[in-house]
Amino acid sequence: MLRLSPLVAGVWLIAAAAQAASLPSPPDLHDGLPVASAVLSGLHPAPLAALAGAIARGDYPKTTAVLVVRDGKLVFEGYFGEGSRDLLNNTRSATKFFTTLALGAAIQDGAIASQRAPAFSYLAGLKPFRNDTADKQAITIEDMLTMSSALDCNDNDDNSPGNEDKMHEQQNWTRWAVDLPTMPGYFRDTAGLGPWRYCTANAFLVGQIIERATHTPADRYVESKILHPLGIAKWNWSYSPSHETMMGGGLELRARDLAKVAWMLVDDGRWNGTQIVAKSWVDSAFTVRRASRPDQNYGYFVFEGNYRTACGAHPVWYMAGNGGSQILMLRDMRTAIIVTRQAYNVHGSSFQTVDLLEKYVLPALPCTAANKS
Repeated sequence: MLRLSPLVAGVWLIAAAAQAASLPSPPDLHDGLPVASAVLSGLHPAPLAALAGAIARGDYPKTTAVLVVRDGKLVFEGYFGEGSRDLLNNTRSATKFFTTLALGAAIQDGAIASQRAPAFSYLAGLKPFRNDTADKQAITIEDMLTMSSALDCNDNDDNSPGNEDKMHEQQNWTRWAVDLPTMPGYFRDTAGLGPWRYCTANAFLVGQIIERATHTPADRYVESKILHPLGIAKWNWSYSPSHETMMGGGLELRARDLAKVAWMLVDDGRWNGTQIVAKSWVDSAFTVRRASRPDQNYGYFVFEGNYRTACGAHPVWYMAGNGGSQILMLRDMRTAIIVTRQAYNVHGSSFQTVDLLEKYVLPALPCTAANKS
């Protein structure tokens, strides 16, 4: 064990105190999320201390919040521009993952057999379906979770029949989604999954499946199974013109509440000693199912990519949405990171967020033998 002389120890304590003063602990709001000093929690303060200046320079436009949770404690909390502690952030598609969480709860409740169950069997009350094919009937819930279903749907293609913008033009989104055609030449690979195409209609339909299987409106089900147990009291849902819950994104939450969700996932589905989501379901969700691009993978409505850290390139699971928001879960580093931004429809906003994380947040995390990649 290293022993410091009284003089050296005194100098170290003075330096640590100065660093801690530059990054004061977030206030304890007694909201179930404990707080602690970033420095005393082992973080390197310099990168985090420089973050506000970078945002003020305009390096990362429309950034509203950056939070870091380490070992279950909120150790850094910064708000910028139009951001505030009480702002309900619209992180767009980042909250698709709440559909994954709700599905896990429905499976645990016995309302849904498993993620491999036929998806359209839970939507049988809407028969007859237009464009009904063998490929449509063979779609499983897991196909939807992995963005590899047979539906002819691609949000990145304006001409796709299932493009999300076309859904928003409809009065009844469910009717439109179940009637979508299937992809010409659809095929499954050796893993049993089809080609990956980003399709919000998949997430929306999983929400409708949960609603029908549990006999509970999808928004109320998420609130009872996820939000209330985490002590989350404020939110705002998005709905279709016929009041169908939008489970493909747009759930607005405060940054601290997003931090609660992210930490619960880092801690294997637990929150303050209570198992909110089964660890086995968290593990399943954070398992690579498809490659979404050469440097990025996909699980159940959640991405995995490599980020530069003090430990070198490191695989990280994260939720992401239009506007540049990202919610990172570093389970082996016992860390969750929240970045909320409002740079909607700005080309390259997600890459800006990666740059912010790699320059100012991830370098603050200590590298240990346990979390080296």
